[in-house]
Parts: sequence; C-alpha cells; structure tokens
Amino acid sequence: MLSVSELMTREPYTLGPDDTLADARKLMAEHHIRHIPIVSGDGNLVGLVSQRDVLAAEDSTVLNAEGGADSKDAYVALSAIMTSPVQTVDEHAGLRGTALHLQKNKMGCLPVIKEGRLVGIITDSDFVAIAITLMEQLEASEPDEYDFDGGFDEEFDEEI
Repeated sequence: MLSVSELMTREPYTLGPDDTLADARKLMAEHHIRHIPIVSGDGNLVGLVSQRDVLAAEDSTVLNAEGGADSKDAYVALSAIMTSPVQTVDEHAGLRGTALHLQKNKMGCLPVIKEGRLVGIITDSDFVAIAITLMEQLEASEPDEYDFDGGFDEEFDEEI
C-alpha cells in the first residue's frame, strides 16, 4: 500500500498567525501554491490559509473600508482568516483513503502530521499527477486502435 509520505510535499512553505494577508498573497504568487499551513512560534499547526480564503478576505467588508484592499491587507493577520482547527492526515495513511477523504469533503489539501508535527502537505494536484501517470501506463499497455462498433481510433485520441 502506498502511503501519504511517498507523495506529499515535504517541508511546505508556512507562515505564522501574525503574518498578514499580503504575506500570504506574496508567498502564494512566488511559489505557485494555493495552500499555506499556519504554524505557531513553537512549530505547532494552528491553521490553514487557502487561496480561496485570501480571495474571500480581499472581497470582504473588512478590506473594502476606506482605503481599499491594497492599503488594508498589509494589516490583516492570517489568524483572522485562517481555517482552524485543521483536518490533517498522518504520514503513514494510505493514499486511496486520503484521496477519498479529500473528494468526499471537497478539500484541496491536507497537512501531513508525524507525531503531532507538520512534516508535509498533500494536495488534490498531487492526486491529479498520479492519475495522469496511471492513465499513461494504461494507454501504453493498450492497443492504439479499437476495432468495434462505437469505438474510437487515434484521430479522436488527441490531447486537449
């Protein structure tokens, strides 16, 4: 059985609860990420901020006061917008069960925990990568053309 530790991103980018909305937006843009675990000074996971949280906070009335989002987001602490408590997964959990949990709960990621400490993050994008690899392996083992009514041939098997 494959475990979460084999697929997760180790040592994910993190911020603290007192870091700002501007810090989160900058980190997400620089590293092309959509989720940031929020950790306390002693390294405990205390929350999670997603790209959706950042966008919602930018649209909220908190930031639309006089001065607009650009001037206000530098002062909005992540503790005000983060999701807490956070659902997590143990590094030894199975990939299938983790994928089903993400799908069932419509979640984009799960922080990965080892002995109570953040050690990684697993995202829906990680599972898409697995799906692509499996499809490539399946396609490599199948014939290129089906010869039955209602089938398809190579002309319809183009990449999107």
